[in-house]
Amino acid sequence: MIPVRVKEIAFDLAMNPVLLLIDEAETSILPIWVGPLEAQSIAIALESGTPPRPLTHDLIKTLFEQLKATLTHVVITDVHEGTYYAQMHITREDTSTVIDARPSDAVAIALRSMAPIFITDKVARYTLSAAEVYNNAANERTCPFAENQAKDTSKKTVH
Repeated sequence: MIPVRVKEIAFDLAMNPVLLLIDEAETSILPIWVGPLEAQSIAIALESGTPPRPLTHDLIKTLFEQLKATLTHVVITDVHEGTYYAQMHITREDTSTVIDARPSDAVAIALRSMAPIFITDKVARYTLSAAEVYNNAANERTCPFAENQAKDTSKKTVH
């Protein structure tokens, strides 16, 4: 498993939100297209913001706390036909449970729970060079994912 962290929420040319996960060396980025509500929830967690009322991901974190459960880590496990898959690893007392989740939800909850995020070696094959992504964006003043999105129509799937 490869540890990653949330770099930011970016937007493609059509203004669709893209979750950017970056490795520890900051050399590889995994872009995952997400829905606008999930992107907003992730952005709030990144900014350590507190909404006036709890969002769904805040509610789940509170449920974990009240049930004395811990989100130990999140793993983006697979990609199939453009859809990414994730697992939330949860412990409570002596019991461990793995729950299937969308990556956007798993990441939003991981950020609130301060749980580490990992990607599998299989998923790592879908990463892009961080230097190329940001150099192209700065030089061309275009979305760093425009070229990749044009080549891969499966990126329309929201995760």
